[in-house]
Amino acid sequence: MKILQITNKVPYPENDGGAIACMNMLRGLHSNGNKVTLLSMVTLKHPVALEDIPTEVKSIADIHLVAVPAPITILGGLKNLLFSRLPYNAQRFIDKTFREKLVNLIQQQPFDLIQFEGLYVCPYIHIARENTTAKIVYRAHNIEHEIWERTARITKGIKKWYLRNLSKRIRRFEGSFINKYDLLVPITSRDGDMLNRMGNTKPVQVSQTGIDVSKFTANKSGSVEYPSLFHIGALDWSPNQEGLIWFLENCWPAILKQKPEIKFYIAGRKAPEWLKSKLVQPNIFFEGEVDDAHEFMRAKAIMIVPLLSGSGMRIKIIEGMALGKTIVSTSIGTEGINTSHNMDILIADNAKEFIHSVLQAAKNKSMFEEIGKNAHKFIHENFNNLVITEQLANFYKKHL
Repeated sequence: MKILQITNKVPYPENDGGAIACMNMLRGLHSNGNKVTLLSMVTLKHPVALEDIPTEVKSIADIHLVAVPAPITILGGLKNLLFSRLPYNAQRFIDKTFREKLVNLIQQQPFDLIQFEGLYVCPYIHIARENTTAKIVYRAHNIEHEIWERTARITKGIKKWYLRNLSKRIRRFEGSFINKYDLLVPITSRDGDMLNRMGNTKPVQVSQTGIDVSKFTANKSGSVEYPSLFHIGALDWSPNQEGLIWFLENCWPAILKQKPEIKFYIAGRKAPEWLKSKLVQPNIFFEGEVDDAHEFMRAKAIMIVPLLSGSGMRIKIIEGMALGKTIVSTSIGTEGINTSHNMDILIADNAKEFIHSVLQAAKNKSMFEEIGKNAHKFIHENFNNLVITEQLANFYKKHL
């Protein structure tokens, strides 16, 4: 099949969940014998040049990049709030040059499928409809309005009002694209159910973000700093910021009191200064953006994912489990992964439970090793990228 994959940012470098999800999909489709063309926006927030992309990636896809500034400014947000019904998140990605490039691409060559990655490229679905007979696929990375609804619930003041307004706009925007595609590919079954409740009647294939399992081997416990805690994720993403601050304020002091020797390592890109200042505490080590995320994860013991908002599937949890890490997270953090509490992960939804789970893993090494072993086995059996993308390709062929 000839597939055009459309993204609102270049899926390289693979340093956040969205980029990993798009790149792993690209690799999987290529490995299953499909010809993939990638059309991506280059934004101010994610500036990437074609020469920055590794030869390995350029050899498996025909890559086209279009500069779409998509700036985030106070003035831009205010104008959007006063004079538009669109969510600011979406309006930023509507661009004439990108539209023209899309038309040019699909008129130059016939595609069997055009796969729109995430909500914010959906405004271009009608452009594809007008210029090609290719099947239109919406790959829903999450339920976007749910992220902002959940964030609004744990926010106060004027920001709470703004986020409520934004979540309502996104919900309306999200609903406007229901059934405008031919095929729906949610990343989790839960998201698929929610989209069905929102009115979807098109064929659905749940396709979780897979990983190249050959790259995820669990290291021997002797090479792991035990007990130690770690957190890794994009630190400019508000759900990560909120969860980390909640953990530091409500859990870390009690953990440190009972295990005064324990260390907490935090890694992630683009941490704002206000957040960095809160990380200056005893036994906390801020690493910033690390050169090799997997090596960072391998060297540490207990992975902390205290998510209180967000939606979709957390790829960092998938990767952590694949590396044999014992993970403590919330029910929201593990949505879509079908984990089992006390079997392959520890799930805690309040401060008391979180403290208890962390201390359990930090004091009971045999338990820590057993959960990590089970996590590694679970991911290798259920999240093999080649298997997942082969199943998706078969779904596509069925509907061509």
